Amino acid sequence: MAVFLGDARKGAYQIEDLSTHDLDRVIDLIDTYADLDVGFVDAAVLTVAERLGAHRVATLDHRHFGAMRPRHVEALGLVP
Repeated sequence: MAVFLGDARKGAYQIEDLSTHDLDRVIDLIDTYADLDVGFVDAAVLTVAERLGAHRVATLDHRHFGAMRPRHVEALGLVP
């Protein structure tokens, strides 16, 4: 994790802020998937993926990301 955060600090990754509109979508996802106990971070990642038009996300949480349905594609590709 320290290496990842160090790389992020050096600009190796694009870090996105959440807008007020994004927060509305996060709340919608948390409510929609309340039975799965989807948390803020997973909902925020999906929200940003939708906004950016991303087709894949890096996650070990295949349970949540496999169940949530993005608006922009039928399903996200999950890496690894």
